[in-house]
Amino acid sequence: MVVLEPFTEADFDRLIGWIPSSDFLLQWAGPDFEYPLSRERLSEHLTDAQGDLPSKLIYKVVDSENGTTIGHIELAAIDRRNGSARVCRVLVGDPAYRGKDIGTVMMEKIVEIGFRQLGLHRIELAVFDFNTSAIRCYEKVGFVKEGHLRECRKADDGYWSFYIMAILRREWESSRNELGVE
Repeated sequence: MVVLEPFTEADFDRLIGWIPSSDFLLQWAGPDFEYPLSRERLSEHLTDAQGDLPSKLIYKVVDSENGTTIGHIELAAIDRRNGSARVCRVLVGDPAYRGKDIGTVMMEKIVEIGFRQLGLHRIELAVFDFNTSAIRCYEKVGFVKEGHLRECRKADDGYWSFYIMAILRREWESSRNELGVE
């Protein structure tokens, strides 16, 4: 089982070590960061997750059985007025944990935080259209494709396209009711 714990400066080096290239950084973080990822930039990024009403929640993903940090996930662009936010920077960083449905569990937990703790109405995300394993993971959690932005991000090898996907609170509640989960 995994738990989400607050991401802190103590986690910077591990996260930096998981980002091997500029294309990987673009796929993970979009255009908000430059390669190589730095402690200084992460420190700036972390300031938006502080205070009484932060604009983002940043988590490390921890294996609760052994305490190993295995991933990273964020709920950003929190808009309390409109009841929306965006899941981003989803990463199962430890290769030993990939392919074991950890991403699905991470997504379920971050969506629950959004709907239960923050009372959101809508949670969205953007995913590059070639990232089929991530798309399957998000669909498994209940996200649906809402749009396709073609060739919208410049990468080393050309332009990449992405899908906008989202889940509404009522869809999440309905799927949980069907599964008998409270």
